[in-house]
Amino acid sequence: MKKKKRSRLLFQTAVFLASVVIYIIPFYFIILTSCKSRKEAARLDLAWPSRWQFYENCRKVFEANNHMVVRALGNSLIITVCSVTIIVLVTSLLAFVIQRRDDRSTRAFNLLILAGLIVPSSIVPTYWVLDMLHIAKTMVGLVMVALNISFATILYRGFMGSIPRAIDEAAIIDGCGTGRLFLDIVFPLLKPVSATVAVVTTLHVYNDFVNPLYYLPGAKNATIQLSIYNFSGQYGSDWNLVCADILLISIPVVVMYIIFNRQIVDGMVMGSVKG
Repeated sequence: MKKKKRSRLLFQTAVFLASVVIYIIPFYFIILTSCKSRKEAARLDLAWPSRWQFYENCRKVFEANNHMVVRALGNSLIITVCSVTIIVLVTSLLAFVIQRRDDRSTRAFNLLILAGLIVPSSIVPTYWVLDMLHIAKTMVGLVMVALNISFATILYRGFMGSIPRAIDEAAIIDGCGTGRLFLDIVFPLLKPVSATVAVVTTLHVYNDFVNPLYYLPGAKNATIQLSIYNFSGQYGSDWNLVCADILLISIPVVVMYIIFNRQIVDGMVMGSVKG
C-alpha cells in the first residue's frame, strides 16, 4: 500500500510539474511581457518590468488598425452565439430521433455521424458548395462550416439513453405531440449535456483560426484569432503589444473554462457512461 501511495504521489507531482512548465510559465511570461515597455519586452525574459505599462499597451492594442480588435471581437461573438444556438437545437433533436427510433434510416444517420468524426473536411469542395449556395465569404457560411454536428450528436445520444422511454409513452397517452414531447419534457432534462455542448462549441468556434482564414477573408471580416495573426505581422517587433493582444483575447476563454470546467467533464462522462 505504501508503494502504491508513493508511486501515485510521484505521478501526481510529475503531472503537476509538467502542467506548470507547459501552461503556467508561458501564461506568466505573456502577462509580464504585456506590462513592459517595448525595449524591456524585446529581451524576452521573465524579469519584472521597471514600470508597469499594461493600461498603455492595452489602449494601443484597441486603437490599432482602426479598432480592429473590437470589430474582430464582435464578429467572433456573433459567429459563436449563432453556432452554439444552432448546434444545441439541431443536434439535440437529431439525437432524440436517432435514439428513440431503430430502423434503416436511423442506422444510416449513425454511419453519417461516425463518418463526420472520421473523415476530415476538404477545403476546396466545401468552398465550392458554399459558393453554389451564395454564402461563401459570409458569416452564414462560416457558421455552417464551424458546426461540429457529429461530436454534439454523439454526446446527446449517449445522455438521452438514460431518459426512460416510459416518459415518452406517458406524455403521448396524455395527448402530447412529438414537438411538445421534445421541447417541454425531454429537452429540459438535457441541461447537463447541453451545457457541455455549449461550452465545448464556444471554445472551438472562438479559438478557430483555419476556417475563418479560408472561408471569411478580409480585414473587415476578421475574427479574434485572425486579429492576433494580423497584429503580430504588423507589430511583430513590439512584443509588449503582441502579448497584450494575446492576453486580452485569452481572458474570456480562460474565465469561461474555469467556470464551466466541471460541466464539461461531467457532461462528457455522463454521455459516455449512460449511453
